[in-house]
Amino acid sequence: MNASIETTVHMPAPAVREKRARELTGLPMFFLGLAVFAVGVWTIIEGIGSAVDSGEPPVGWLITSVLLFLAGAVVLRGLFTVAPGEARVLQFLGRYVGTVRTDGLRWANPLTTREKISTRIRNHETQTLKVNDADGNPIEIAAVVVWQVEDTARARFEVDDFVRFVGIQTETAVRHIATSYPYDNHDEAGLSLRENADEITETLAIEISARVQSAGVKVIESRLTHLAYAPEIAHAMLQRQQAGAVVAARSRIVEGAVGMVELALQRLAEQHVVELDEERKAAMVSNLLVVLCGDRSTQPVVNTGSLYT
Repeated sequence: MNASIETTVHMPAPAVREKRARELTGLPMFFLGLAVFAVGVWTIIEGIGSAVDSGEPPVGWLITSVLLFLAGAVVLRGLFTVAPGEARVLQFLGRYVGTVRTDGLRWANPLTTREKISTRIRNHETQTLKVNDADGNPIEIAAVVVWQVEDTARARFEVDDFVRFVGIQTETAVRHIATSYPYDNHDEAGLSLRENADEITETLAIEISARVQSAGVKVIESRLTHLAYAPEIAHAMLQRQQAGAVVAARSRIVEGAVGMVELALQRLAEQHVVELDEERKAAMVSNLLVVLCGDRSTQPVVNTGSLYT
């Protein structure tokens, strides 16, 4: 099964993989930035006081305070928050430098850009698709897939929109699975969509995983949520299923009736209740089979004469 999936799905190898970014706890850096701002304010105050005492403009003090304010702004610029179930993808001058998954207030290189990517578990339910099964019968099928971002770097850089990518690839896999198996095998060997749901959903999960792994997505589970014949052939297929059920029931009835007739003849012979020749045995068998296999109630006929009249 895996080999068939590998031969039908050919995804390119990822050019980038997730790695941990260089980052620090944000709270100490927050206080550091405030401290730098406080020193800058103190520098301005001291510069004004020095200018009043000396009568000269405090150029050096002003330059120092401006530099301190810039340094404090740079420090605070590196702060960002990460919520539970989220990650931040960091880029520096267009180059991927790592991913931050630790939640809380964090600090990283202030010159990096940080894009938020959700790592929560998600559901995607396909629309009801109308396709032909392996026998060419039009059927309606839908599925739901439970998935999660496993590699944020591939989700961000390998595809344009990983959410839309998962949706399209899921529908493609559902169509491929639906056309690879018949809706019903009609007592023939092989898998069918209706009778082998566990095997089909396992195959579906494997194919979806193979299709979305380039986007850094992990498939947790997939299930068929809707499976039926298309309306234009649903009535005909229902009649076929009903006919098959009637034939199966009749076969069981005939099998049981033959056993009962055989048992009756055996008991009559063992207990010497009556001696029957071959012609009377055939008549008895015929009458019993009519009674046991008939779909209507029978009317008894009382024989007042002898066994042969």
